[in-house]
Amino acid sequence: MQGEPTEPAASSGDMPLIKVSALRKGTVIDHLVAGTALKVLSILGIRFEGAVTIGLNLESGKVNRKDIIKIENREITPEEVSKIALVSPRATFSIIRDFNVVDKFKPALPPVIDNLIHCPNPSCVCNDSRVATRFKVERTDPLKVRCHYCERSLKKEEVELL
Repeated sequence: MQGEPTEPAASSGDMPLIKVSALRKGTVIDHLVAGTALKVLSILGIRFEGAVTIGLNLESGKVNRKDIIKIENREITPEEVSKIALVSPRATFSIIRDFNVVDKFKPALPPVIDNLIHCPNPSCVCNDSRVATRFKVERTDPLKVRCHYCERSLKKEEVELL
């Protein structure tokens, strides 16, 4: 607007930086595998009570490229953390309250995953609605799981969440 002072964008060398406001309360999911942020949002559902900031394919000092999600007014559940770990095992989670990080952690996949993954084998007993799925984690990165019942092995790209 005319008459209002403007502030030049902060820069790093010749590259202008984009400022994102700090969270008063919520969750930051950082170091997601590049290209997985939209899948993570699908896992979380799209019902939010505050702002959601998404960064896709950003440069990272730890890995070549990463995604990041900042969710205002929502702390994710342990079940959501487990599902996200299946998609992006190196993600980091920060819980924010009163602008402070009160908890920061990396997810750890349990040795057995119950009722989170669909078995694609149509003959598997777990495809009966009365039997919960169960998968043994054989490798975390890259992900490889094996069905407890039919012993079918799945790689990360084959995993379909329930």
